[in-house]
Amino acid sequence: MSAARVGVVTFPGTLDDQDAARAVRLAGAEAVPLWHGDHDLKGVDAVFLPGGFSYGDYLRCGAISRFAPLMEQLIPAARGGLPVLGTCNGFQILCEAHLLPGALTRNASLHYICRDQRIKVESASTAWTADFAAGQELMLPIKHGEGRYVASAETLQELESNGQVVFRYLGGNPNGSLNDIAGISNEAGNIVGLMPHPEHAVEDLVGAPSTDGLGFFTSILKKLVNA
Repeated sequence: MSAARVGVVTFPGTLDDQDAARAVRLAGAEAVPLWHGDHDLKGVDAVFLPGGFSYGDYLRCGAISRFAPLMEQLIPAARGGLPVLGTCNGFQILCEAHLLPGALTRNASLHYICRDQRIKVESASTAWTADFAAGQELMLPIKHGEGRYVASAETLQELESNGQVVFRYLGGNPNGSLNDIAGISNEAGNIVGLMPHPEHAVEDLVGAPSTDGLGFFTSILKKLVNA
């Protein structure tokens, strides 16, 4: 088949869309720009919701983006099996859109954090983590003020029981997330959200802490090519 096409969504205030597009290209796929006001997913094979401050986060992180015209197409497509990855603000948008359970709230410290963070791969069975191994440790950048993952006790139990906790923080919980959760998936495994930024850890040239993030993009490429 021709190169897989991965849509990269830009909302007003998105910061990491160009980094995301570069990561997609480095993995060997075609990065397709998607604007928040579009009514068409342009036939992409997967979608990446990158980080930033969509609509300025004026109401609540991701709350306004959830109602963007593009989301009217993305939400049913994701529920129908389209692979979707959301990082940082993208993770917040996925929760606000109810594509993933729970919510992201203010860091327990009430301070913005920006640092390199170790995380553990808990599940390598999602569309975006197949190139990793369960138990593998990754080093990825984090940069957020509202990254504390919370959910009801019942939801947490379901996530743990169903293997939907995809990543966990190591070496200290930076934001107070319950169960040290750094990322989760839906039950089908096609939708993944995490607070760390794999798109900022794909090449040594820019001083990234590692190239561990490239595995997210090679994972989805292999899945799409072999579909």
